[in-house]
Amino acid sequence: MALAKITQVSGRAVPVRGDDLDTDRIIPARYMKCVTFDGLGEFMFYDVRFDEQGNQKQHPLNEERFKGATILISGNNFGCGSSREHAPQAIYRYGIRAVIAEGFAEIFFGNSTTLSLPCVSVSRADRETLQQMVEKDANTEITVDLEKKTVTANGKVFPCDIRESARQALTSGHWDPIAELLESGKKVDEVADKVGYMAVR
Repeated sequence: MALAKITQVSGRAVPVRGDDLDTDRIIPARYMKCVTFDGLGEFMFYDVRFDEQGNQKQHPLNEERFKGATILISGNNFGCGSSREHAPQAIYRYGIRAVIAEGFAEIFFGNSTTLSLPCVSVSRADRETLQQMVEKDANTEITVDLEKKTVTANGKVFPCDIRESARQALTSGHWDPIAELLESGKKVDEVADKVGYMAVR
């Protein structure tokens, strides 16, 4: 049975500028001492949002006008650095449901896809235009359309790109391989019974 099909994500966006925003900045290592991923959202980009005393720094994620944003717009090579799965988990649990950037680190992209968190790439010029739009008007509604491979904002349509295998997995509802494996338990057992060295279980 397929999971929810992710064909479009619409909502307000928050611009988090900068290239090479690595996973350590997305979720500092000291917050990874958790049994589950619950609660990671509040620590997303913690060290660039708060000082050592816990006081807010000047950062888009701390601005009231961007509260409730469900789309994050950033720069190139987003999610680089270590392969920690906690980074996309923190983003998803913060409430972000799509990331638009100029480019993504390979492992971060894969981990995001298995969370049903689409990561789409746009050109540098279009990324800059989109960030300027939401900085000017935080109520700008943005739609990421995975079927058409477009990002729409203020009536303007921007082309976006996403690896075809990830696009098909998201739009068909087959983005979580573990869930698919568990749902196919009977078929797995049937194949295992036909394989000699797996016959005794």
